[in-house]
Amino acid sequence: MATGQSRFGLTDDPRLLAGAAGGLVSALAALCAFRGVPGGMGLFWLSPLPLFLAGLGFGKASLAIAVAIGGVALLLTTPGVLPLLFWLALYGAPVLLLLGLGLQDAPPGAQPGTARLSLGLPLALLGIWPAMLLLLASLLASNEGGLEALLRDAITTGLARMGAEVPEAVLRQIVRLQAAALALWVGLTLLANAAGAQGFLHRRGLALAAEPAWRAVRLPVWYPALPGLAGLLWLVADPAAELLPLSLCLVLAVPLVLQGLAAMHSRLAGFSARLPLLILLYVLILVFSLPGALILVALGLLEQYGRRNPPANM
Repeated sequence: MATGQSRFGLTDDPRLLAGAAGGLVSALAALCAFRGVPGGMGLFWLSPLPLFLAGLGFGKASLAIAVAIGGVALLLTTPGVLPLLFWLALYGAPVLLLLGLGLQDAPPGAQPGTARLSLGLPLALLGIWPAMLLLLASLLASNEGGLEALLRDAITTGLARMGAEVPEAVLRQIVRLQAAALALWVGLTLLANAAGAQGFLHRRGLALAAEPAWRAVRLPVWYPALPGLAGLLWLVADPAAELLPLSLCLVLAVPLVLQGLAAMHSRLAGFSARLPLLILLYVLILVFSLPGALILVALGLLEQYGRRNPPANM
């Protein structure tokens, strides 16, 4: 081989290198939580960030490599397949689906960084995916007392580890809201990590797509029918079997809550005292959770359907 001749092999492909690095870092962050390392839970909520960095910076192929390598790493370092399935259900599969639906490749010959991020369908997925997991969990738990017994066991185990005891009435309310609370938290986590990764890459000129208008996100026009249908099933369900349709209704309403938060930020964009007012509103939403969630849903629907010229889906 002549001196100075360039060599380019599989290991020189930046998509492969970025995917491998992203998958290993994501698996390491999840492993810290699974092994009980101090601060591991905080790292666990950052576990999607390396996956989003690989996908938003190097494309869907790099993301697929990251999820595959992260899964293999967890399989080799944790006992059994439960930690792997947990990571895939919360992060691996949703990130693949979010970018698979949202990242629109640039046309051939276009300038770098001209891909597009569509946010409508990915936002809907933040309700549809946990609803599918809820249906699967209900099916798997059908021979072990049903969904209520599964949620109750998980909650009582968590409370026992924290050394906390709650009255039966409070425990019953926690069981009813547990699925929705988890779906909301995971949805916020995925959105925060996606926005953080996109902002990090965009500031350095490494993002495949331009910065999207996060506050202008709008659900597809058909989506509100899903939580509406689940709510109707809950109203006509037998009281002994109402937990599943109620949980489905609340989980499917999570994207409407997130759209309401986006609408709230959009409405206050030009307000002079925007930051203190946002802090006050978030405190009120946390204190009055149920009325706050209902107001956010109403605000999101009003922003989408009530305006004469609503913004188009991004």
